Amino acid sequence: MIVAIDIGNTNVVVGVAERDDWRHIWRLPTVSDREAAYFYSTQLGQYLLDVDVKTGMIDSVVISSVVPDLIHVWEEIVSALFGRVAIVIGPKVYPHLPLQIDRPDEIGTDLVANALAGHTRFKEDVIVVDFGTALTFTIVDKTGHILGVNIAPGLKTAITSLFSKTAQLPEVPLELPGSIVGEGTVHAIQNGVLVGYVGLVRHMLSEIRKELGPQYKAIATGGLSAILHPLQDDFSYIDSALTLNGIRLVGEIISENP
Repeated sequence: MIVAIDIGNTNVVVGVAERDDWRHIWRLPTVSDREAAYFYSTQLGQYLLDVDVKTGMIDSVVISSVVPDLIHVWEEIVSALFGRVAIVIGPKVYPHLPLQIDRPDEIGTDLVANALAGHTRFKEDVIVVDFGTALTFTIVDKTGHILGVNIAPGLKTAITSLFSKTAQLPEVPLELPGSIVGEGTVHAIQNGVLVGYVGLVRHMLSEIRKELGPQYKAIATGGLSAILHPLQDDFSYIDSALTLNGIRLVGEIISENP
């Protein structure tokens, strides 16, 4: 079994996979205070106990993190819980992957995981759209060359920013209203952000294809990928666990080529 840990700015997602089957996936809030190590080790230990996954059943643990301060915290947790040295995705790992990464020190490790998962599954020109804290478009050609990345604020980030920076606008749920005409403040914000993001995603995909070619297949992932229902037909494939799959694939590749 492989444990994949995806440390994001909003959540930490931990998955336990046997081959390509995700047996268990847990989502925790991202915390980086002095209690983080205790919080995460206690939570993960309890989760494993609840599903009867013994630490000796784990062959490798792989970490992807966009929060540098939490890498060492999780390395220590992995060492204490599993008695293993975690594989940490980063520039030292990239030469082992079937990807070409032109700026290894700049790209987020979650985006590398997305690129690897998309490339491995399709072996075609792909655009991986990740609906997370940030809305990202990772462009990978059929040879595995990561051509580039485009980044915009994520859905929740946009709504939270609007709520926190204005005196009279409330925080609203991420739900599409039934009408494009905003009836009241909540619907007005939902339409402005969510319907607006439908246009943003479609336009970005159109512009990328205009420059690189119409053959680029769009793939969606991220915890918020299921919210924008009007975009369902714009994607060839939707997988909320795509990033975890990429992290898992890194573990398999490194284990086979230590």
